[in-house]
Amino acid sequence: MEETKVCNGCEKCTRHKKRTPEEQKQLLTRLKRCEGQIRGIEKMVEEDAYCPDILTQVSAVTSALNSFNKELLACHIRTCVLEDIKAGDEDTIEELVKLLQKLMK
Repeated sequence: MEETKVCNGCEKCTRHKKRTPEEQKQLLTRLKRCEGQIRGIEKMVEEDAYCPDILTQVSAVTSALNSFNKELLACHIRTCVLEDIKAGDEDTIEELVKLLQKLMK
């Protein structure tokens, strides 16, 4: 698996995942799109845009971030979770369940 553990001198280790250039590009493209939308919302507020118009744009950003989460979650399941299960580490299933519960609040 392309995941490594790095200790920062604390009690818990932080996990990292090496992404393929394609994965990284897709995720960063989605984030940059969100960033641009948020800048647009800032400009709308500065220019005293009509509230429903701003709310519509906020909804679009929320949708874009949800799409980012779906992409990242799918990648996580296909790589990290699958590799952990193949390696016999079934704790990853509980970690995934907890993550999904958090995301579905």
